[in-house]
Amino acid sequence: MKKLLFFLIITSSVKLQAQTFPVGLDVNDHAPNFTATDQKGEKINLEKQLKKGNVVLIFYRGQWCPYCNKELKQLEDSIGLIKEKGATVFAITPELPENISKTIEKTKASYSILYDAGLKIMNDYKVAFKVDDKTVEKYKGYGIDFLKANGNNGATLPVPAVYVVNKKGRIIYRFFDIDYRKRSSIKDILDHL
Repeated sequence: MKKLLFFLIITSSVKLQAQTFPVGLDVNDHAPNFTATDQKGEKINLEKQLKKGNVVLIFYRGQWCPYCNKELKQLEDSIGLIKEKGATVFAITPELPENISKTIEKTKASYSILYDAGLKIMNDYKVAFKVDDKTVEKYKGYGIDFLKANGNNGATLPVPAVYVVNKKGRIIYRFFDIDYRKRSSIKDILDHL
């Protein structure tokens, strides 16, 4: 009886998580086009970039996230291997541009980091979720204020996700895990380019 009760609790909490968190796009889905500004003030358009080759899209939470910084640094360390495959990397964040510069200081990222003004990209790729008030207050205790970090984007974050988009605009690789500590490996990304 205890095992059955435990199973029911776990099952219901998984269903609740599935209802409260986004699900992301799937492999073979068409990647929604977007135009956004990078840290250099350049307008980046996905469709134009895809004419040059595959694109790796990385959704990250912010410069305050050590898991994100580690992932972005690993991408920078492997950027040559990604470029050898003819691909381009774009990282996407809800954070304001001044915080993107902090990400670059921490990770030495040479690839474009895009500010998702109005959360359009995150919503189109189905990775955005609103952080509950309890968690917002908890993070404030750690010195992280989502409203200051994200401006008008508020307390909305992406599930850390990776999509590889081919020249035809189709998603050919997806990494999507609501556990923010889990990230795609560089090897998996390279294997799908």
